[in-house]
Amino acid sequence: MSAHPLPMLSLLEARVLGVLVEKQHTVPDTYPLTLNALVAGCNQKTSRDPVLTVSDAEVQAAVDRLRSLTLIVESSGGRVMRYAHNVERVLQVPPQAVALLATLMLRGPQTAGELRINCERLYRFADISSVEAFLAELAARAAGPLVVELPRQAGARENRWAHLLAGPVAADAAAGGAVVESAPSDITAGELAALKANVARLEEEIASLRSTVVQLCAELGISAREAAPIERG
Repeated sequence: MSAHPLPMLSLLEARVLGVLVEKQHTVPDTYPLTLNALVAGCNQKTSRDPVLTVSDAEVQAAVDRLRSLTLIVESSGGRVMRYAHNVERVLQVPPQAVALLATLMLRGPQTAGELRINCERLYRFADISSVEAFLAELAARAAGPLVVELPRQAGARENRWAHLLAGPVAADAAAGGAVVESAPSDITAGELAALKANVARLEEEIASLRSTVVQLCAELGISAREAAPIERG
């Protein structure tokens, strides 16, 4: 009989934790996060499954409960409160495991191959076998499993994994609710989904770079249209 050391989290509470872990690595200059940044991360349209639309009050309520579980630490930076995760210490798992859990909390069930690709900005695994080894450790954890290997979907080459911080995985998630477009025979459905996620991430980064260019043009006193020929290069 396995016992979980913490009460089960809600979908939003798991999303908040995942966002904090992600942003710690991707935007370290603005970490710990303000409530506004947390809300934006929870409502982000890319690299999220499912996509959520939540309010400041809902995120604040999730933060308050996570603080009561010591999974979040609050600090007063400047004029606003900021929040950092405490996952590694509370769950007593290594950084590699935290990266895997965060990616599962943000993107839903994934294969080991998908996790290796999607974890890249949080932790760079040497190979899929390294990912599988950490997943196996999380599944066999003495204090209670934190991940579970799901039954293989019809036609799939690999099993998917899901986190258990929000309780047992729903039957529809285990069966796989999303329909994946057909892919060439040498590319698995999981690899295709991960590649699509990477394209979405790159599009997001390009949009951010364009915003930076506009800001720089404004500071230099030139219009973005004048800078456009450089982009077309």
